[in-house]
Amino acid sequence: MPIIVQKYGGTSVGNTDCIKNVARRLCMVQDEGYKVVAVVSAMGDTTDELLKMAHDITADPPERELDMLLSNGERISVALLAMAIHEMGHEVISLSGRQAGIQTNTVFTKARITGVETARLSEELDSGKIVLVAGFQGVSVDEDITTLGRGGSDTTAVAIAAALDAEECEIYTDVDGVYTADPRVVGLARKLDVVSYQEMLEMAASGSEVLMLRSVEYAQKYGVPLQVRSSFTDEPGTWVREEDETMEKAVVSAVSHTTDQSKLTLLRLPDRPGVAATVFGDLAEAGVNVDMIIQNVSEQGTTDISFTVVQADLPAAQQALDRVCDEMCVAYVIGEQMGKVSIIGAGMKSYPGVAAKMFKTLADENINIEMISTSSIKVSCVIERDQVEAAVRALHAAFSLEK
Repeated sequence: MPIIVQKYGGTSVGNTDCIKNVARRLCMVQDEGYKVVAVVSAMGDTTDELLKMAHDITADPPERELDMLLSNGERISVALLAMAIHEMGHEVISLSGRQAGIQTNTVFTKARITGVETARLSEELDSGKIVLVAGFQGVSVDEDITTLGRGGSDTTAVAIAAALDAEECEIYTDVDGVYTADPRVVGLARKLDVVSYQEMLEMAASGSEVLMLRSVEYAQKYGVPLQVRSSFTDEPGTWVREEDETMEKAVVSAVSHTTDQSKLTLLRLPDRPGVAATVFGDLAEAGVNVDMIIQNVSEQGTTDISFTVVQADLPAAQQALDRVCDEMCVAYVIGEQMGKVSIIGAGMKSYPGVAAKMFKTLADENINIEMISTSSIKVSCVIERDQVEAAVRALHAAFSLEK
């Protein structure tokens, strides 16, 4: 029998009625002749509520204990869902990440999956049970409970699908697919039937929150077909899979954005080999993920380097830069109110003038570009945060993405 892995987000199991709806869906899939694994997130705002309680006790909760605390949200969800499925007359078992064989490294709060031991999963599936797995968590080589960070349940589902050689992995959420832009910003945004792994990777890296970056990387690495669907309708969603000749290669497929960017500029750095390695090595050691980087033209033996980080990483970045600046006798400035807008499309590889059209569109809206980065299928611009939504609407219209 083929295996299907489904993942349900927090809104999909937000209350007991939603949980019963998910239970009905899983029972229907099993009745259609599939072996079923469901990876489930914590209910609604459970994770945020647990975090608030932790910070009410201490401003700096130990990360090991934080993981022990936060991993409970998903276990509550799978236990309640198992009860609902059992009530409907189907055999079912709920498993923690540890029981499901999710193995991780030793980094608390943002661990990475190192492997999936499938013996227990396969045994339970072969016995005819629907298997429910608590997402977002695993166990380290030190036998500690770890959590996988933002989007961890998506990554759990893809990793299990890859390990079990599942037919597909369905990601159920509160939206019915991947759109040409955020529908909350662009009313005419259009749902896409299919996008390539590479396009989805660029969208996720540029601010789209439909799928988390790590889950798409994992899916591409192991060739797991993904489908993003709504848990509240039966409509087909958006397929994310390897690009092939049957896929339409639009010049621009989507506009994505984020408003959580901070820009930091190091001033008058010595222009000599090894300086950039020192700066970004210290940032890496502090756990700071750097996005765009621009180095200015050298002048009189010094240079300026600008880069962007997400707002949440700004305090750690400042601590790292304080040490760097003390050692090198330089200074840095911060631009906190920044955002990023990106255009993405596989067809950009073979069409000249796409970047120029983007820049002109932003100029016509009187939007100043602070930084630019490109790949073969993406152009991103850092702009003022309060201009991001206007930029998204203008670019969506300029590239006729509503058609």
